[in-house]
Amino acid sequence: MLQKMKQILVVGPKKDYQRIVDVLYQAGSLHLEDAKNERLETMEIAPLDTFNPEEITSLLIRIKGQLQILTPTDSKKAQKSPLIEKYAGLSYNELSITATEVCDSLEERLRTLETRKGDIDVRYTTLARYEKIIKKISPLEQQLPTLEGFEVTILIIQKEFESVLEIIHPFLSEITRNQFEFISADLDEKNIAVITVFSKKYAAKVHDFLYSKNVNEVRIPQEYTNMPLEKALALIAADKKAIIDEIADIEKKIKEISAVWYADLFTLKTLLTNFLEETSAYSHFGQTDYTFVVKGWIPQKYLPATKKALKSNFDESVVVTELPYDPAVFDNAPVYFDNPFWAKPFEFFMNLVQPPQYREIDPTPLIAIFFPLFFGLIVGDIGYGLVILCFSLFVRYKFSHIGWVRQLMGILIISSIPTIIFGYIFGEFFGDLGEHMGWLHPLTIFGITWNRIESIIPLLLLTIGIGVFHVFFGLSLGILNALRHHKKKHAIEKIGMLGLVSGILLLLGSYAGHVPKSVLFLIIALMLISIGCLIYGGGSRGVIEVMGTIGNIMSYARLMAIGLASVILALVANRLSHEIGIFIVGIIVAILLHALNILLAMFSPSIHSLRLHVVEFFSKFYEGGGNPYKPFGKERL
Repeated sequence: MLQKMKQILVVGPKKDYQRIVDVLYQAGSLHLEDAKNERLETMEIAPLDTFNPEEITSLLIRIKGQLQILTPTDSKKAQKSPLIEKYAGLSYNELSITATEVCDSLEERLRTLETRKGDIDVRYTTLARYEKIIKKISPLEQQLPTLEGFEVTILIIQKEFESVLEIIHPFLSEITRNQFEFISADLDEKNIAVITVFSKKYAAKVHDFLYSKNVNEVRIPQEYTNMPLEKALALIAADKKAIIDEIADIEKKIKEISAVWYADLFTLKTLLTNFLEETSAYSHFGQTDYTFVVKGWIPQKYLPATKKALKSNFDESVVVTELPYDPAVFDNAPVYFDNPFWAKPFEFFMNLVQPPQYREIDPTPLIAIFFPLFFGLIVGDIGYGLVILCFSLFVRYKFSHIGWVRQLMGILIISSIPTIIFGYIFGEFFGDLGEHMGWLHPLTIFGITWNRIESIIPLLLLTIGIGVFHVFFGLSLGILNALRHHKKKHAIEKIGMLGLVSGILLLLGSYAGHVPKSVLFLIIALMLISIGCLIYGGGSRGVIEVMGTIGNIMSYARLMAIGLASVILALVANRLSHEIGIFIVGIIVAILLHALNILLAMFSPSIHSLRLHVVEFFSKFYEGGGNPYKPFGKERL
């Protein structure tokens, strides 16, 4: 159902407007409307003077940058800490000055530490790369001549381009006048390492040539050249250890700073982010020379708490006025779903369609009643119902932090109950396993044994009967909605539809011998009057739609057909387990088929049950197009 809404006007001293906005934001219950160009007694309300939010955005960027450098602490603990109270009482200017001072005091230290850490991180990565290459080429060391004034260069070439070596070799020979060494060896599965030794006087020409050929050249740093490779590796290892020690020292210093300032920065970020969100709504507010005005909608249940919050902060200086009821205005009031716990999960389906209008009937409780019944009628198996119940409880517990998963699992939990009940009526426990074991049997009700394989016609009639009731119920709600909105013609059209479809059904019953022939005249009279109502209310289109309504009713036969398909698959699983000679293999096949059937049972019945509501049921009364309730403030959980 939809919560009753109140349209209110909040008027307070202009000097306190930031504090008033903050209290309303913290309350998180007011759906804002444009207060500009309203009239306050004899005074015109003008737009509120706003300021540029770029200053807050820039400050938040600084704070977030520093928070990324600091070692995170428990953010939830920070939110609940006394720091919230310490900073929450500050005005925006005071908060901005405080945040700037904190950032300024930390910026130089953090930038120095982070820059140094970044530099030595890069050096560590480079050293690790050199170390890997030197380890690979160290077996070739004995092949290299030890000469003064010569340079050693390492080339890395992918094996698929190994043919480039045949091009490089003659060019190097020409550049160095054949005064060079050229040794190659596999570096790994994909690359070849090539070591070249040449006189330093040819270095510039060699490097230019290699660059022009896009050859990946690795230059060993000067401090690791002119020494045995083993000594270079030892020196690199020592340098890496020194870097690790320095990084640990830097991280210790950052951790010490974090222990003192992280909670403060996180709190300031939260308060400034909230304030930035508040300022985004400033265009809705209004002002006079001395007053600040806020206009909006609030659910009736939250109005007392909001009044109390304003009174406790501003005493009598802020006034909350409930605006008089105006049907034309309330047609555009925002809609706020406020359903009991058993219907709450089914609001998920209402989020898939346009919300209802404010004075329209909320179909959520109706879905909460009929959807599980349709689901249970289709699946109708105790074993399947128990598996779906356990699965839903587990997933809901495991992913309780994800709202839509919690809602979907809540729907399946509720739907598993009628599934078990119908399973008891149909005598089904994993198909006919329960009946085969002698645990249960189909019940006999109204002289019919409700075995779904043997009672197809009774089931078909039952589902068509459910369709008649559901569609007629929808038409009745359509009449009520039309009367609420004073749409007389629409109401008469729905009445005509009800009468004509009833007449057609009674006429079929008369020909089948279930309705006395003596009332045939009354049936024809009812149909003629209903046709007149349809033409008056909806024109010729109204009469044509009768066939669509009959089709809607027949669509409910899917409740029988889909359920029957599920039963047959369950029976196939059980039969196969008996037919396969190897007992274990038979059990595995049966389990896999039942698992597939249960998976289908969670999706297919949900889709078809939802379709019966949205297409067949909603089309009889639901218009939608309402304005969703979007409170100004923190999101309510």
